[in-house]
Amino acid sequence: MFTAGAESLLQQAREIQDEELKKFCSRVSKLLHRQDLGPDAADALRRLFLIVSATKYNRKLEKTCVDLLQATLCRPTCPEQLQLLCAAILREMAPCASLGLSCDHIQNTQQLSLVASVLLAQGDRKQEVRNVALRVFKVLESRQPEGPSLRPLLPVLSKVTVLAPGTLHEDQTNLLNKKLVDWLRYASVQQGLAHSSGGFFSTPRARQPGPVTEVDGAVATDFFTVLSTGQRFTGDQWLNVQAFSMLRAWLLHSGPEGPGSPDADDKSELEGSTLSVLSAASSTSRLLPPQERLREKAFEYCQRLIEQSNRRALRKGDSDLQKACLVEAVLVLDVLCRQDPSFLFRALSCLKALHARLCGDPASVRALLPVAQFLLHHGEAAAVDSEAVCQHLLTRTPAERFHCPTLAFAFTQFCRDNAPLFGRDLGILKLSFPNLFKFLAWSAPPLTSEFVALLPSLVDAGTAVEVLHALLDLPCLTAALDLQLRSSPASAERPLWDTSLRIPSCLEAFRDPQFQGLFQHLLRAKASGTTERLTPLHQLLQPMASCARVAQCAEAVPTLLQAFFSAVTQFADKALATQLALLLLERSDSLYQVPGYEARVHRVLSSEFLALCARHPSLVVELAKELLEFVSSASSLRCGGSVLTSVVWAIGEYLSVCWDRRCTVEQINRFFEGLEALLFEVTQSRPSAALPQCPPQVVTALMTTLTKLASRSQDLIPRVSLFLSKMRTLTPSPATSSMHCEEDAGAVRMRATELLNLLKMPSVAQFVLTPSVDVSEPRYHRDANAALPLALRTVSRLVEKDAGLLSG
Repeated sequence: MFTAGAESLLQQAREIQDEELKKFCSRVSKLLHRQDLGPDAADALRRLFLIVSATKYNRKLEKTCVDLLQATLCRPTCPEQLQLLCAAILREMAPCASLGLSCDHIQNTQQLSLVASVLLAQGDRKQEVRNVALRVFKVLESRQPEGPSLRPLLPVLSKVTVLAPGTLHEDQTNLLNKKLVDWLRYASVQQGLAHSSGGFFSTPRARQPGPVTEVDGAVATDFFTVLSTGQRFTGDQWLNVQAFSMLRAWLLHSGPEGPGSPDADDKSELEGSTLSVLSAASSTSRLLPPQERLREKAFEYCQRLIEQSNRRALRKGDSDLQKACLVEAVLVLDVLCRQDPSFLFRALSCLKALHARLCGDPASVRALLPVAQFLLHHGEAAAVDSEAVCQHLLTRTPAERFHCPTLAFAFTQFCRDNAPLFGRDLGILKLSFPNLFKFLAWSAPPLTSEFVALLPSLVDAGTAVEVLHALLDLPCLTAALDLQLRSSPASAERPLWDTSLRIPSCLEAFRDPQFQGLFQHLLRAKASGTTERLTPLHQLLQPMASCARVAQCAEAVPTLLQAFFSAVTQFADKALATQLALLLLERSDSLYQVPGYEARVHRVLSSEFLALCARHPSLVVELAKELLEFVSSASSLRCGGSVLTSVVWAIGEYLSVCWDRRCTVEQINRFFEGLEALLFEVTQSRPSAALPQCPPQVVTALMTTLTKLASRSQDLIPRVSLFLSKMRTLTPSPATSSMHCEEDAGAVRMRATELLNLLKMPSVAQFVLTPSVDVSEPRYHRDANAALPLALRTVSRLVEKDAGLLSG
């Protein structure tokens, strides 16, 4: 992220100790005491800012230094560069108890902006927000046309609006509404004056400014906007640009608070074409209240921006600005129409034409998102079907533009924020999850949190299984998208990839008709309702497992899986839980082999399998055949210890009549034999190259489960007791050296001893190892006089007593 030099400087700044910082503050204080603040002071302040901002912890500065920073900030003759540095340092220290700044008597707008930024960073412990707002509005009221520029104050006003929306009074709101109208609608249409060099040939005629132009070079014939161009701009033109940048936030603050407010109720009755025309005609009057007049002028401004965006820009920078302004203009129109429905029918024809134009321009797809949001908000009132717009966006855009990171983030936010508005079109969103996952697969780090919030809207009982398969195959999708881009014709917007990665075999496989069906399923645009085993693709794409983008995607999958199961548990019935449990077992040994990916996913799958069994304990009996096959297969050991441990623990916990009346002795015996064979294989047989190392957690889980099953079918107690007796004498040997170190063997011996002691009293063992549902309540484990702790203490004492008698 940073260069090596920058990283070195940051590291040095973080490692400065308090004593060194104290000495440096003394040096800064000496420099700030001088009347002439030169380059040395600027250099020292830059270093101090680096020190206080390099760490997330607040640095404690000497009070003398803090006071001098404040004094320097408020000194009228101080250079602007030093004031900027002082304000930045004081903001980094916020909240600061020793701060004594006040903006009550500051006239200079630039200085007022810097002091206000420091005060607003403190929070609102001493009504700083209110005091700043009062001072800023006082300057706004008293400023004469020839006074200082108001440009520095607009960011302060935006911040005040965000921090404390209720701070502004009605007269202040009306004042800012009037100012915004003037700045938006009545800025000069002449370019700014060029700075005169004062030379002999500088004539007044040569210095006359020309009119502003449009982005296509034509002379502007309408009012000035942010898309007007020129060589230089006047102060009121810069205020026009800043006013538009804060317009949407201000409208949201100053508009009706909700549909229950009188204003909103009155406006809702105007949703008719006749009344809209009457409202449009009357709104041209200058006698409208300030808020209504601002809305009218904002509407005209946005309409002009939409018209300007249709012009062919001469420069790429202006073309990019057109797209950004178009997005903001449509968002402002959306706010205006929500606050005053009389604007809706005036905006609709314009937006329909805009939508038709944008659909034919792939480069302008970003601007389609606010148009779609507008139709989702107002389509029903305007009798417009938004389904076609959503269908176009969700079908084509992710498939064609998944590699554009800014579009990916904006598109994901659009889906997340507007999911409640999709209504009957929500099915389109859910069925389009394979397309949306292309954004996620290509740009996983910045989009993970967005998709965590979006997943509940994408998952239902019909798509849950397919979504889970897609999440587990997400790194494989990343590799396939990389191949798709490498195989496509070169384009100017082709993203960068690791050029050092040479994968001719993967490219050949991608083009091979034999594998086209699997690749098409992986790259599908909509949910198909079916699943495909992609194991052949995992093997074909193995050379790409080391690709950085694939590795980044693999790191995000565990978080996404947790979000998926959190959403599914809200609606999953027993049938869906059964499908998911089977899927977890099936996919535990069928994952794309990215380094570290399998182990991280197994940890999530094991915990979620236990959670499913806890919610539906009868799953163990219903899936008895599948669970037996899983624990009996060699793949159960190859897929790591976490999944196998969870399955074995679930068998021991829920294979009981207490949880399911259908459980029989025959079932218990079959599971016992399968688990006994597995335990013998991992502990008594000689190590095999084909058999991976078995974690001690698996061994202890197997011993515990066998003991539990024996307590429920007491004919099995002699067999498990014999086996546990052998396990008590387990020592690292050639046969078991690959399985356990000395520490692990000690843990196994201890567990074997505990279980063997319990089995010496079968009735107590059954009570402890197969407790009733009531015993699962916390009081049986917390209360010393409850049944379970008492039984354990009794067993321990009796066993110790028997052992003493035998030794005597």
